[in-house]
Amino acid sequence: MSGPATDAPQQTVLVVDFGAQYAQLIARRIREARVYSEIVPHDVEVEELLARQPAAIVLSGGPASVYAPDAPGLDPALLTAGVPVLGICYGFQVMAQALGGTVERTGLAEYGGTPLEVTDPDATLFHGLPTAQSVWMSHADTVTAAPDGFAVVARTEATPVAAFEDLGRRLAGVQFHPEVLHSQHGQPVLEHFLYEIAGCRPTWTMANVIEEQVAAISAQVGDKRAICGLSGGVDSAVAAALVQRAIGERLTCVFVDHGLLRQGEAEQVERDFVAATGVELVVVDAQERFLAALAGVTDPETKRKIIGREFIRVFEQAARDVVAAADEQGETVEFLVQGTLYPDVVESGGGSGTATIKSHHNVGGLPDDLEFRLVEPLRRLFKDEVRRVGQQLGLPEAIVTRQPFPGPGLGIRVIGEVTRERLDVLRVADAIARAELTAAGLDRDIWQCPVVLLADVRSVGVQGDARTYGHPVVLRPVSSEDAMTADWSRLPHEVLARISTRITNEVTEINRVVLDVTSKPPGTIEWE
Repeated sequence: MSGPATDAPQQTVLVVDFGAQYAQLIARRIREARVYSEIVPHDVEVEELLARQPAAIVLSGGPASVYAPDAPGLDPALLTAGVPVLGICYGFQVMAQALGGTVERTGLAEYGGTPLEVTDPDATLFHGLPTAQSVWMSHADTVTAAPDGFAVVARTEATPVAAFEDLGRRLAGVQFHPEVLHSQHGQPVLEHFLYEIAGCRPTWTMANVIEEQVAAISAQVGDKRAICGLSGGVDSAVAAALVQRAIGERLTCVFVDHGLLRQGEAEQVERDFVAATGVELVVVDAQERFLAALAGVTDPETKRKIIGREFIRVFEQAARDVVAAADEQGETVEFLVQGTLYPDVVESGGGSGTATIKSHHNVGGLPDDLEFRLVEPLRRLFKDEVRRVGQQLGLPEAIVTRQPFPGPGLGIRVIGEVTRERLDVLRVADAIARAELTAAGLDRDIWQCPVVLLADVRSVGVQGDARTYGHPVVLRPVSSEDAMTADWSRLPHEVLARISTRITNEVTEINRVVLDVTSKPPGTIEWE
């Protein structure tokens, strides 16, 4: 990453990604140890890796077999450069192979929870930890002989070399996945490598992030102005708050109220966010415009495209108005603030820190003759880190802890045509579900809980002595760390009962509440 707003801290651990499903999780666990970490692809040249002067390198797992013809390799020069290296799973095997160890397919694979025996309780990776512990395995190949100079410090029934270390060269490796919560003592193992083998210092905190970013934003923007599109979500709110702290009144935020937010969320932006930050906010009431554009439309992809198109047009005009007002004052609006997160950067293959954007960018697209340079103060952070930054900045808890919410809003949680009446019904049902989850103390136990209105479906019910013919709603509580995969949340039955009773009692148009118990995959989190 380049650009003044995205310079990484001096002490950085690089995670070399060999195609692991857990690469981002490794980086997150390292950051939880208060050491900054970034992910790099496995095909980066050794010279380029070393030029970044990493404090340590972690080799991730991956799906390949080290002896397959097309398997990602490892240049042994990386292991002789004096930089501390930890290999995990495939990274452990490719490290062993590169240094002369033996990797074989013994026919004894290990998947899932596996008993591990620490054979050297004084080993740096395991000291102070139980000699018998459960770890998470996922491998068919096995290291059967460690390279010369390495001490074998752990094994399992099927894996004679489950962990090794060479303290003289500051190299270590484990066959299991310490980054996964199912490995009972995985985080201490990672921290033993970071602190005691690599000599890293636990100094990376959210307070440091704020200090660094405020300075970087001030240097980047200078005496120019910036504009930010607020969605009501945590990412854009925290990004705006950081930039506002750096440049003050030279930031203008635009909030497009498309009428598709949940109950109380527009007010959170207009009242609570402004009160907490003092930011200059332009509110565009576009509810009628969006409803008119969505009239008669039932296809979910068409709805998404319409909502995106209308947002572009509304934001475009608002941005032009902000630019024109600045011009009249002799000022220049040169920057656009984006809430881009680190997973977005990784999944798009990286990218530079400051760029000139046009209609293709993820704000929804801007016209060809309206150019801005990006300010992306969150592009080094994961979602949980963004929330902690928001708390440090004093943003309202309701915004900081807000569940992820799709850009098209409730427009894709109404299955069928989107109308004002259907949105009002869904808003009340959604508010009830959220209130009961909060009252039960479950907000932090679930990733999000979409409430879906099956507007084109009716079912027979009985309320009082009368027959009803109302709509069902679907509760979709899910647990996840990154939304790439998710499992349905096992909510207490009494909580589900309260939600169902309140919705059917208080929302006359709804007479049935159902629970979605599908994981992702095969299902998606949202229905549309």
